[in-house]
Amino acid sequence: MTQQALLPTDQLKSAATADEPVTFRQVPHNIEAEQALLGALLVNNEVLDKISDFLRVEHFYDPLHATIFETIQSLIHASKTVTPTTLRTFFENAEPIDADLTVPEYLWRLAENATTVINAREYARTIHDLATRRKLIMIGEDMVNTAYDSPVDQPPKTQVEEAEKLLYAIAEQDKYGQGFLDFPTAMNQAIEVANNARMRGSDLSGLPSGLSDLDNMMGGLQPSDLIILAGRPSMGKTALATNIAVNVAAQKRLQRHQENPDGPPEPAVVGFFSLEMSAEQLASRILSETAEIPSNSIRRGKIDEDEFKRLMDASVMLNHAHLYIDQTGGISIAQLTARARKLKRQRGLDLLIVDYIQLLSGSASKAAGGRVQEVTEITTGLKALAKELEVPLIALSQLSRQVEQREDKRPQLSDLRESGSIEQDADVVLFVFREEYYIQRAEPGLNDVEQHQKWQTELEAVKGIGEVIIGKQRHGPTGTVRLQFTGEFTRFDNLAPDHPLAGKTD
Repeated sequence: MTQQALLPTDQLKSAATADEPVTFRQVPHNIEAEQALLGALLVNNEVLDKISDFLRVEHFYDPLHATIFETIQSLIHASKTVTPTTLRTFFENAEPIDADLTVPEYLWRLAENATTVINAREYARTIHDLATRRKLIMIGEDMVNTAYDSPVDQPPKTQVEEAEKLLYAIAEQDKYGQGFLDFPTAMNQAIEVANNARMRGSDLSGLPSGLSDLDNMMGGLQPSDLIILAGRPSMGKTALATNIAVNVAAQKRLQRHQENPDGPPEPAVVGFFSLEMSAEQLASRILSETAEIPSNSIRRGKIDEDEFKRLMDASVMLNHAHLYIDQTGGISIAQLTARARKLKRQRGLDLLIVDYIQLLSGSASKAAGGRVQEVTEITTGLKALAKELEVPLIALSQLSRQVEQREDKRPQLSDLRESGSIEQDADVVLFVFREEYYIQRAEPGLNDVEQHQKWQTELEAVKGIGEVIIGKQRHGPTGTVRLQFTGEFTRFDNLAPDHPLAGKTD
């Protein structure tokens, strides 16, 4: 197929009637910026320290400039002084630029024309940004060509996913962190956290979860923490996660997280990746918890006038909550990361919840290496995401069946499924445990009256009690917090002040 055949009809007619050749746009580049930067490096080698955190050899458009920069970089890293004279030996046999100019002469010319080193970082940023634009053009061209010529058996979804990966790689290419912080800066940040807690009249340094005893043990949900919330099925992991999500979404965000810390308090924003339940199912649960109406009654419409009023009141209240749900199943860690970044950029973000780890997928290469490697990639990615977005990230996780084989079924760190990386990467590991669930299923026969009465006494002692076991906390104590659990609304609450276990932790 000729280039002419790809032109639109009106351009095709023009090309057929005109003798002028078709002109093409040049890809973005700036030779002068590259020359100015190389000249600055030759005049002052310390310029490399200002640009090495983001500029790389492949960002240069001119191949000779890329080679010169690579050589300069190598020599400086080897603690050698770089000047046109010391570079000369590396380019004596290089092909001349033209009949009147050799490369060693060109190096001298670059140094002589270097007017200032003050703008060196701006030159480097220009070179970098233009290289990024060139990459975007290449991705766009590849997308067009692939869309035209893709095999019949290749679904468009595959191409979309591939394009997402390439764009994600560009977005990630410069995320190397901010480098070393001097200790006074780090110390001032720690003092600022303490001062913010003092100004709020609270001893919490993090985001309140709404569950006071748990907050007292953890100091709130800490920014950048990966919090693993684990438990066996039917223990209430999702219920506890949604309770915390609604509690946080009803609050105001910490002032230090606002764009304008001196302005009025902004609403807190919660992102919820629901990989197992649909958004509608999750919304029904949240409405049930808030309105105190069983969720199956809501779904079936079996509610009376008073319950319907409570449901409407709850919906009005929740309508103002900044809670965003992504119900995509089988999402990859790369896709989750990209969507979380987008949410923070567009709406802000104060808490991220992932339900649950075992439903996430890693990259194809890690998946081929086995599930353990894949889960390791997922938990490492979640921890990196929490740190990057500077928000607490609660990730739910299943526990292995070995819990059921023990007489004491309280979970332990060794019960975390599939990979030790879950425990290793987590800053906090919380286990949800309800002894009531197991005692209910151990009901003896009615013919044994004594045993049945003993069973009823044991059940009554734990009825409506949920335990959150802090199995690991990097910066705080471990122990057990007891909460009120209402099964019909799948809701965790603080224990009533007059409850014998209220405020007690183990």
